[in-house]
Order: sequence, then structure tokens, then C-alpha cells
Amino acid sequence: MRTDSQALRLISDLVDDFRDPGFIWQVLALLACLGLASLFARWWRSRHAEGAGRLSDASARLAFPLTGMLLSGVAIIALKGVSHVNLLKLAMPLLGSMALVRGVIFVLRQAFPSATWLTAWERIIAATVWGWLALYITDLAPYVIDALEQVEFAIGKQHVDLWMILRGIVTVFLTVVFALWIAGLIEAKLMRVQTLDSSLRIVGVRVAKAALTVVAILASLSLVGIDMTALSVFTGALGVGLGFGLQKIASNYVSGFIILLDRSIRIGNIVQVGAEAGEVTQITTRYTVLKHAGGAEFIVPNETLIGTTVQNQTYSDQRLRLATTVGVAYDSDIDAVMELLVRIATDHPRVLADPPPRAFLIQFADSSINLELGFWIDDPEKGKGNVVSEINLAIWHAFRENGISIPFPQREVRLLGQPG
Repeated sequence: MRTDSQALRLISDLVDDFRDPGFIWQVLALLACLGLASLFARWWRSRHAEGAGRLSDASARLAFPLTGMLLSGVAIIALKGVSHVNLLKLAMPLLGSMALVRGVIFVLRQAFPSATWLTAWERIIAATVWGWLALYITDLAPYVIDALEQVEFAIGKQHVDLWMILRGIVTVFLTVVFALWIAGLIEAKLMRVQTLDSSLRIVGVRVAKAALTVVAILASLSLVGIDMTALSVFTGALGVGLGFGLQKIASNYVSGFIILLDRSIRIGNIVQVGAEAGEVTQITTRYTVLKHAGGAEFIVPNETLIGTTVQNQTYSDQRLRLATTVGVAYDSDIDAVMELLVRIATDHPRVLADPPPRAFLIQFADSSINLELGFWIDDPEKGKGNVVSEINLAIWHAFRENGISIPFPQREVRLLGQPG
């Protein structure tokens, strides 16, 4: 049986050191180590402030605790023959746990850059690490482990205990976080490869994250000692669920990978699906986001994009034809009006010169001769309605300056049977 002799001896040594006048040297040495470590960390952070890359950010976060550990070790060697060093021995594992917490939080922030729950989790992780470190220093950790191992139960043929479950949770958490960090590094490298299509880069990132996560979970469970055959029931139930209740979700995921691989729809395309139209701003494995020029966003399931006809206005060519119609009076000089329309479209900065704008006579209506002005643009992501509106406004001003009238229907009403 273990005794509390180590814990009592540690407490007794710290109390004796506190009563010893030489304890001030330990305090001064520790303060000096922490002060030098803080100065070094500040210098290191200022030196790498403009440096790009995740490794430089990680080194800036770990500079203080690692430097403090190194200086504390040097102080222990220097003061070992002169004074007691129990305070410095206690400071080293505390600084090491700080480095561990900062490293884990850094990896989490890289894996989940938009997560807001990390602020609370950082405190929980720090409290967990330091609490376990306190149990380890006081030699109470074996008693806690023995108590947790007494709580046993069976899952099928696999016998597990509470300590195995807690160790498995921590191991899975750390391995998955590490896998997601590696996936983040892969994503950063793939996104910088401009020669590779954006859809293929997204596919590579998604496949890398999924594969690394699965490998991390399987490896962590094996490290804990859980037999992988114990998961056969779960995987069988998952397969049945995918076959019956989750077939729509599975279809959307498969359709998402097909869209990303065949590159029929890419980010930045102007597409129309039924009544919804807009620019493709995001393609996930389950849905695609279309952003309308008015600001509204449509979330379209990927299965819809695979199973229905999609009008992709920028599939093979970024150029897009727009048109506007206007009616003029029958006594107008049609040739001069058509030349004026072409000149107005040509003067607009977003209208392409090749193919050039053209005007057409499309209808002899009841009250007017209807003309159509067609022109091309190569930046539909900047909006289509604004270009048409600006050209319509220019047509209005030009017609007023040149005395060209736009007729409108007029009705003459006669009242029969009235006196006079």
C-alpha cells in the first residue's frame, strides 16, 4: 500500500524552506527566471510580429513557459549546493503545464478558427491540467486512478472501467485536435497552390480532414486498449441508419463531392436553380450557397444541383449578355436612334468592346417601335441590374437632349347619349 509520505514530505519541505532565511534566494531566483522569461518572450513576439505562418505564432505563445522552465532548471543547478530548490522544482512542472495548455489551445484555434467556445474551454483545459498536476505532485494520482479503476462495467464482450473511459476521452481529444491541426496545415498549403483548381483544393481539404479524423479516432482507441471489434454493433447500426433514415443526407454529401470533383459549378459562378439565382459563394459537402445581388442568400441542397437543370451563366465563359428595350415614336429616325443606343452602351466602362454592343428593331407595337440594346460584360459578380439601370438612365438623358420621345398608350373615351 502506498502512503502519503511523499506528499507529507513535499509539504514539510516547503514549510521548512519558508521558515529558512535562505528561502528568499529561491524566491528571488524564481522571480528572476520569470522576469527574464517574460522579457525574452516579449522580444521574441516583437521580432516575429510581422512573420507569417502558424509556427511563428506558436513559438511566440510558448516562448514564456519554455524559457521559464529552462531558466528554472539552470537556477536549480546553480543553487543546489547553496540552498534548497523545492520552490524551483515546483515551478518547473507548473510552467510545463502552462506550455501544454497554450500548445493545445493554439492547435484548437488553428483547427477551429471561428469557434467562440474556446475562451471557456481554455480555462477548463488549464484547470484540468493543473488539477492533475497537483495530484501528481502530491502523490495522490495513484489513489485516484485506483478508485476510478474500481468502477467497471461491460460493453458487449469488452470490459471497461471509468479510468479507461476518461483516458480514452483525453486521448481521442488530443489525437483529433492534432489531426485537425495537420489538416489545417494541409489546407493552408493547398490554398496557396494557384495552379490547382479551387474545387479540387476544397476536395483535398475535405478528404484530408475526414481521413485524418478517422485515423486519429481509430488510433487513439487502440492506444487506450479498446478492442475495435466492439464498435461493430455501432457501425452496423450506422449503416442501417444511412440506408433508411439518412439517405437524403448521404445523397447530399455524395452529390457535394461530385460537384467539387467534376467542377460543373465553381465558386464565383452565376447560376440559376429554378426561381433562385445568384453567385456561388460557398460549396460544402451538403449544400451550396447562392448570394443574390440584393444580399439574400439561398442554401440549395447539393442533390438539387445534381438532379435538376442548372443555368450556369459563367460555366465556360465569364462574359454575359445583357439587354434592355425601349420604344420610340413612329416618326423617329430609327437608324439615328439605333446608333445613339450603341454609342451609349459603348461609352459605359463595364461594357465590352468585343463583342460590340448592338441595337435591334424587335417589334412594331401599337403605340411605338420597340428597340432592343444588347451588350456584354465580363464581371457579372459586380452586379447586372446596376449596369442596366445606368444605361437606361443614360438613354433617358440622351433622348431628352436629342428630342426623341418615348410614346405611351393613349385612350379616347366618348360618352354616347349625352345632351349636346
